[in-house]
Amino acid sequence: MEPIYWNVNPEITTLFGVFPLKYYGLLFVIGLLLSYAVLKKIFITENISLKNLDTLANYIFVGTLVGARLGHCLFYDFEYFSQHLLEIFLPFKISSDGWNFTGFTGLASHGGAIGILIAISFFIKKTKLPFLWIMDKTAIVIPIGCAFIRFGNFMNSEIYGKPTNSNYGVVFMKDDLIARHPTQLYEAFSFLTIFAILWFINKKKIFFNQNGVVFGIFLILMFSARFIIEFSKENQVAFEDSLVLNMGQMLSIPFIVAGTILIILKIKKTEVVTSQT
Repeated sequence: MEPIYWNVNPEITTLFGVFPLKYYGLLFVIGLLLSYAVLKKIFITENISLKNLDTLANYIFVGTLVGARLGHCLFYDFEYFSQHLLEIFLPFKISSDGWNFTGFTGLASHGGAIGILIAISFFIKKTKLPFLWIMDKTAIVIPIGCAFIRFGNFMNSEIYGKPTNSNYGVVFMKDDLIARHPTQLYEAFSFLTIFAILWFINKKKIFFNQNGVVFGIFLILMFSARFIIEFSKENQVAFEDSLVLNMGQMLSIPFIVAGTILIILKIKKTEVVTSQT
């Protein structure tokens, strides 16, 4: 077996001679559009009103982008961004040479997850819809967007894995000539598998009347996959080298615990209701 040599230019083209169009941004948008299309199909199939769907999609988009950006700046590179506050919110790198357009090059999935939760909280406050019901539906499609973000990371030759110490793996030639675990693809296909599981659960109406169980399953599966794959991934920042668990793993644990607690509480509540009838 021979490793795959990967040396794709992350830029597709440059728009107007200034703004680079990158695979990452394109795949990010495709993932969001596919997630929206699937969520719309779920609403139509279940005869749910589409009245608030566009508003929900807008809230999730903003929550994802803002949360992911702040998550990266706070969790992974606080030392730099604490001294360059404008660069948190602007897609430019500011230096003595002027303002150089870079796009938002740092996004953290855990921050995105927190951002989505906050955004949906604002959404339900406005619409008065049940929080866990909304989370059950959106949890089904979130893995699609996450998968396409990881495909974008692969195109960027970033967030890759540790050396495989064998002929198996991908050589990211922009950095070195070492065969590495393509952890971006591990995560992407794990997320698509999780989407398939959640889609099946929803289609078969398993836990259909237990709002929150699907969301709990989502939290456990998504962040367990992230936790496990992190063992094969290179640390993103230097300070992680001194940690027993890296930042991605430490941030995954609260989500896994929350999902477990949510499912236990829902099952216990169902058992109480059943025993009373």
